[in-house]
Amino acid sequence: MLFDRQKREEIENKTLAPYALKSHETRGRVHAEPESNTRTAFERDRDRIIHTTAFRRLEYKTQVFVFYEGDHYRTRLTHTLEVAQLGRSLARGLGANEYLTEAICLAHDLGHPPFGHAGEHILNTLMQEYGGFNHNTQSFRIVTQLEHRYPHFPGLNLTYETREGMIKHETSYDKSDATGYEPEKRASLEAQIANLADEIAYNAHDLDDGLRADLFTPRDLDELVIWQTLQEAVGWRSTLPLNRLTRHEIIRELIGRSVTDVLQQTAQNLTRHQISSVTALQLHEENVVGYAPAFAEQVKALKQFLYQRMYRHHRLVRMQTKAERFIGEIFTAYMKEPDMLPTSTRERLQHTPLPRVITDYIAGMTDRYALQEWEKLFVPYARA
Repeated sequence: MLFDRQKREEIENKTLAPYALKSHETRGRVHAEPESNTRTAFERDRDRIIHTTAFRRLEYKTQVFVFYEGDHYRTRLTHTLEVAQLGRSLARGLGANEYLTEAICLAHDLGHPPFGHAGEHILNTLMQEYGGFNHNTQSFRIVTQLEHRYPHFPGLNLTYETREGMIKHETSYDKSDATGYEPEKRASLEAQIANLADEIAYNAHDLDDGLRADLFTPRDLDELVIWQTLQEAVGWRSTLPLNRLTRHEIIRELIGRSVTDVLQQTAQNLTRHQISSVTALQLHEENVVGYAPAFAEQVKALKQFLYQRMYRHHRLVRMQTKAERFIGEIFTAYMKEPDMLPTSTRERLQHTPLPRVITDYIAGMTDRYALQEWEKLFVPYARA
């Protein structure tokens, strides 16, 4: 039996929850084109995202540690893959559309500039007079305007549902303007899942990478309830040396407990509020995907610890300060002399203001490309 698009859509109708988005009910693409015979619309979105230049560049973009710090720390690409894996697991457990969830997860960080949040901060500062900079909005610009892979339209021509999920991606510190995508409505179940998958992934891998890098010790974590619970679960105490296998076991336990808590609490929320359709879910007064209150407090304490002891660690602050200097000087140099921009980038000046063209160019750079560009602009013996 051939499981073509029609067969896959039939399976979705039979197996997905009533509040899940079905691919055959998509609100479509901006530019009309025939759908695939072998893939659903959301599967096609996922595949288009994976094949972008922006997706490949994530391999050399900072998550927390710059690439030259070591080969085993997370990059923006490995973070994205972890988010997608967690997103699919959560979607499967809640009867949501796995492929739409995966597409949103894979696209959520496409617009991140080099050097992680330091890069985003300095670009936003530099662009204050010109509309600012937000990596969510930049991700959306990439899939709707900046990627050029098709002769008849800019961007990837993704479905409405994937674009909506991207523009409504949010965290506790990061929200985007959803104008044009029914901002009065909450994100879909699949997009809400992507938000939690993102948080679970970065909490776990930042804890893992922070311990690996000796930015803090296991004893430093002892006051956290969630750390105490994890120790008990794996049968280990922080008075003992923390070897690699035990660290992996602890991180697995953290991920497992986070996923289980979200699944159980979200299922309760859906039942308690009698959510029976996509519309009811998106018009509900609050997001339905989330942690139980007690676990949410434990996660909040962990995030506060990581912010103080890891993200504000002097090693990372020094790196972030250098990164802001590199990007700031590159931006200023191009503003003063646009003719130093590559020819293909200068051509965009015919229809896009100079500050935005420069920002798009910088945001698309990998860490190492940005460093090479800085050298070409400011180091006398570097070849231009």
